[in-house]
Amino acid sequence: QVQLVESGGGLVQPGGSLRLSCAASGISINVYTMGWYRRAPGKQRELVASITSTSNTNYEDSVKGRFTISRDNAKNTVYLQMNSLKPEDTAVYYCNANLGTVWAVKYNYWGQGTQVTVSS
Repeated sequence: QVQLVESGGGLVQPGGSLRLSCAASGISINVYTMGWYRRAPGKQRELVASITSTSNTNYEDSVKGRFTISRDNAKNTVYLQMNSLKPEDTAVYYCNANLGTVWAVKYNYWGQGTQVTVSS
């Protein structure tokens, strides 16, 4: 059974930092593109950052220069370091592992999410 377990969310003041972790079990993330998504109240889920199996990264424009995604394949874990947090970063953050479709089998998994609240 595949599980992605996020941790590290919480309440932080504007300008503060948080580091989210996503620990995977049941898969080896080394071949997966790993991503962090978020869903703010009243908005659709959006991709925040992703990192490929070769560690190429991609960021949503509003988080460039503030967020950093990284992976530790030995620990089967992906991270999202979030600095200079803003109230508009408030959302539930979800971890995703995606390998696409192989032999008609879809390999795409989601975590349960962790709440990040940026407020004074």
